[in-house]
Amino acid sequence: MSCDSPPIHPINTPHNAEKIAPTVAFWCGLTVPNHSSTSEEIPHVNNAEYVRWIDRTAELATDAVGLTREMLLEAKRMWFVARHEIDYRAESFEGDELIIATWISDYSRIRATRRTLIHRPADGKTILDASTSWAYVNLETRKPTRMEKDVIDRFPVAAE
Repeated sequence: MSCDSPPIHPINTPHNAEKIAPTVAFWCGLTVPNHSSTSEEIPHVNNAEYVRWIDRTAELATDAVGLTREMLLEAKRMWFVARHEIDYRAESFEGDELIIATWISDYSRIRATRRTLIHRPADGKTILDASTSWAYVNLETRKPTRMEKDVIDRFPVAAE
């Protein structure tokens, strides 16, 4: 992890989690950092920062099932974002305590769809609801490739 990675960390499943996300969700916590995360003109979290948080949370979730970046690189495979769809539902601000849930909602032979919700427990607001299509890529050919059974078996799919 680079020194400028977002300060996101895995957490235990929070109280009332079933009201926020499916039971198979992977959970992280985050305190919105200082002004480096906010827009200069309006003191709320910049939309580009949310994309960084989505990416970092996906990385931590993948690590948690035992499929680290090091393992993927050794196998000459990697997950590449093919598409982000993000619904911004509320603002967040410096110092906000947020929880992030992510889970696989669907997959095909070469892609997985990962949902991500960012929630602020203090007022019960959903800040963001995102769906990201991740392509499983062969690093030698730079083309999407079929996921191995072992990869598929590591990720439970949430019924939505």
